[in-house]
Amino acid sequence: MTRTPSASREAAPEHLDVVIVGAGLSGIGAGYRLRSECPERSYAILEARDAIGGTWDLFRYPGVRSDSDMFTLGYPFRPWRGKQSLADGGAVLDYVRDTAAESGVDRHVRFRTRLLRADWSTPQARWSLTVRRTDADGTTRTQTLTCNFLYSCTGYYDYDRGHDPDFPGRASFTGPVVHPQFWPADLDYRGKRVVVIGSGATAVTVVPSMARDAAHVTMLQRTPTWIVSRPQQDRTAEALHALLPGRVAHRAVRARNILYGTAFYQYCRRRPESARRLLTRATLRAVGDPRAVEENFTPPYAPWDQRLCAVPEADLFKALRTGAVDVVTDHIETFVPEGIRLKSGRTLPADLVVTATGLRLLPLGGVAFTVDGRFLDLSGQFVWRGAMLTGAPNLAFCIGYTNASWTLRADLSSRLVCKVLNHMRRRGYAAVVPEPAGRLGTRPLIDLASGYVKRSVTAFPQQGDRAPWKVRQNYILDALTTLHSGLDRTLRPVGTPPAAGRWPGGAA
Repeated sequence: MTRTPSASREAAPEHLDVVIVGAGLSGIGAGYRLRSECPERSYAILEARDAIGGTWDLFRYPGVRSDSDMFTLGYPFRPWRGKQSLADGGAVLDYVRDTAAESGVDRHVRFRTRLLRADWSTPQARWSLTVRRTDADGTTRTQTLTCNFLYSCTGYYDYDRGHDPDFPGRASFTGPVVHPQFWPADLDYRGKRVVVIGSGATAVTVVPSMARDAAHVTMLQRTPTWIVSRPQQDRTAEALHALLPGRVAHRAVRARNILYGTAFYQYCRRRPESARRLLTRATLRAVGDPRAVEENFTPPYAPWDQRLCAVPEADLFKALRTGAVDVVTDHIETFVPEGIRLKSGRTLPADLVVTATGLRLLPLGGVAFTVDGRFLDLSGQFVWRGAMLTGAPNLAFCIGYTNASWTLRADLSSRLVCKVLNHMRRRGYAAVVPEPAGRLGTRPLIDLASGYVKRSVTAFPQQGDRAPWKVRQNYILDALTTLHSGLDRTLRPVGTPPAAGRWPGGAA
């Protein structure tokens, strides 16, 4: 008699060599690097939303654009061919999606699949992933996947919640209050009086864009922000593209922009008073009113204590000079039916209020991690080479620079992950984990004084006080060392090596 398997026995969960979390700018770049540098590895990209693009698909507020030049924000393996240096959000989104399609990475994306929990087993040398899958009809179900290596490319923003303070009297205001992260597609602000609360990158983008159609826009800030004007188009890049082959021109422009950005950041950090005077003079030329510059565009902190905001072609300053925009530096006392009353006693009339009050940070997408049955406290771990964590075997995450284009570090991290995977294969390791020799001094992972960082940074892993545990904000040094340093000194093998050069349950 032939015996049939028990109906109650569950099929083994699907297994992959590598799982990437997030199909945004970082995740698509990671997929490309994995395909090109570790072609034998099976992989999938889990995307909680139903589209490729991450931040660039989520944010739809007026004027959304890059605040880094596209020659460095773009991938090094796929030159940016657009004419705009500071590209609008739609152009960046098309670029990411076209890259995914051209490379075939899009075929590995699993949409509407959110990673909820990741459990590492040392005996099995794999992660067990609990995911929530939402079907096209809205039905949700929980599934389990397993993988040998997990790479989180979710960025560090909370995509489900923005920072939205509970302002006094808000319910009494008779108009709509909108957060840019959740911009209504049908919002009509033509001919209306708008108050935008905030002075960060989102506010300086929204304000001049809305001013084209609104009756008037007021940018209300508690503290000024350092704002620099940058050209929308790069004339040098255009000239080089006219003279040189496309890829050669792209590399030349990319190298120039990296060198300039690094030098300017170092100048600001090493000579803050000189940088302050330089930026103030530039703002005065754009605004034309010394009193307005002193009151509204001279921050109390040094340049790069917080991230600088870039505006294309001085659009914010031009709108200010035309009278379509004004900037007010004050504190909110309360919302009132007709607008916002300030602590100075002044009332700002408004038909619409935009709370560009910032974003929330969320480490590794808010996933719950366990290692051999014990909860992994991310805040108690150290970051190795800006990509892997102590205490967590075969786990990497992607985080960009705060002083340069996100993709510069993201691409280095993805190439480092591939180097680690190939290192494990050569050595016959089932798993590796970073381990420091001796005690490390601690510093916050994101070393900025910005409010959105201070509110959440204690939940993140920490950086140490020496290499390779120090997360440098210097692409040039990282490019020279990240991929050219030995791994054996700080990566410790974990568990039993796989038999015959195979990962447990994985592809040869």
